[in-house]
Amino acid sequence: MTEFPGSIGLILNEPLLWEKGRKGRCGMSLPRRDVEAASLDGDLVGEPPDLPDLSEVEVVRHYTRLSQWNFGVDSGMYPLGSCTMKYNPKINEKQAARQGFAAAHPLLPSRLTQGALRLIFELERLLAEITGMDVVSLQPAAGAQGELAGMLIILAYHRGKGARRTKIIVPDTAHGTNPASAALCGFQPVNVKSNELGILSPEAIAEVMDEDVAGIMITNPNTLGLFEENIRGIAEIVHSKGGLVYCDGANMNAIMGIVSAGDIGVDILHLNLHKTFSTPHGGGGPGSGPICVRNYLEPFLPVPRVVREKEGYRLSVDFPKSIGKLLAFHGNFGVMVKAYSYILSMGSELRKSSQLAVLNANYVKERLKGVLHLPYDRPCMHECVFSDKFQREHKVSTLDIAKRLMDYGFHPPTIYFPLVVNGAIMIEPTETESKEDLDLFIDALKAIAAEARDDPQLLHSAPTRCKVRRMDEVEAARHPCLSG
Repeated sequence: MTEFPGSIGLILNEPLLWEKGRKGRCGMSLPRRDVEAASLDGDLVGEPPDLPDLSEVEVVRHYTRLSQWNFGVDSGMYPLGSCTMKYNPKINEKQAARQGFAAAHPLLPSRLTQGALRLIFELERLLAEITGMDVVSLQPAAGAQGELAGMLIILAYHRGKGARRTKIIVPDTAHGTNPASAALCGFQPVNVKSNELGILSPEAIAEVMDEDVAGIMITNPNTLGLFEENIRGIAEIVHSKGGLVYCDGANMNAIMGIVSAGDIGVDILHLNLHKTFSTPHGGGGPGSGPICVRNYLEPFLPVPRVVREKEGYRLSVDFPKSIGKLLAFHGNFGVMVKAYSYILSMGSELRKSSQLAVLNANYVKERLKGVLHLPYDRPCMHECVFSDKFQREHKVSTLDIAKRLMDYGFHPPTIYFPLVVNGAIMIEPTETESKEDLDLFIDALKAIAAEARDDPQLLHSAPTRCKVRRMDEVEAARHPCLSG
């Protein structure tokens, strides 16, 4: 019998710190005061904060117990489609924790930060080589800010030519933040539907491309996990009318070292270092969303930029056409160190990493085909998209399947996205999962499909083994509890 990782293990309850605290307990000792005590003006500081009094062991146990409720890439498979959550080697964490990097203050003068500046300079060139683009800025703090930078560059490019263009083409298979990034820069997003193969057709782009369109935002591979094989023809159509091609590179994990974005007509590309190039991005960050451009867009990149001179490296703002600053300092540097370490340690194996990611996704697709509905039955890239069509006849939904998967010890995949698939179940196994782990995941979904047929009520009440049972999502949305 297959033994799944889900079990009823030791899960300790843990109250709020305010419920544990007792007056007079203290888990720290402050150094002896060398100045006279002075009271603060109550009108200036207000009421003192309500902080619990806790011993050291109470604090340690509190956070240790909370950590045991969490699930992450160090706990097990994290198959989030469209959000690469692969295991990241600890050697990269070690490099980022080096004191010279981790303790460097961003306001130090250039002569005291030559190592950090050199790393930024070299990482930009490594990313340019990997993507087939010309110039890179590491300043954007995450993917969405990379998108924003791309749209600001398109805006600045057209303004520099004296043109005022008002629209951006956004396919229905683009990432969800793309329309918002375009709208933030004053563009009107123009939605274009994908064809029956799940990709864009040149004819659909030609129909909406005119002199008012500033460019297109295309996610490649797209959110269906399919490569936009008409990208060159689409780029030619957009370029013929004076537009620019922006590519959302959040799915770069499928094509590292294989596809040259520059050769297929891309003018601007953003990356997610925190997805493709090490650093898991769960829990809200930090992230890094470098922007890569062709030579003719280099003047518009954000400042400051690292330049190399005879005396060494320094930050320069001497780029008059720049879109300006995106951050107070220069991106999330720790993520850059991990990405630099990842690229150097992987070398030419970056290509193999993508090949294995694609192989794993296609393996999952083929083994689950017929168990779950496959709306686009064709070779995929790094992720595959199913739906709950077969289970709906038993009154079982995608949400039920995802909740039940937690009982088997797996983090659920992305659900109900992309919107072009009704009841979508989007799975990205990544390259770091072994065949044995993939088989366990596949067997779990097969078992759940059998339960949906034979005992659908079991799925309606799932999860049953987790620390927290299924919540009333409608009630939570209408009457959220924000007190803890």
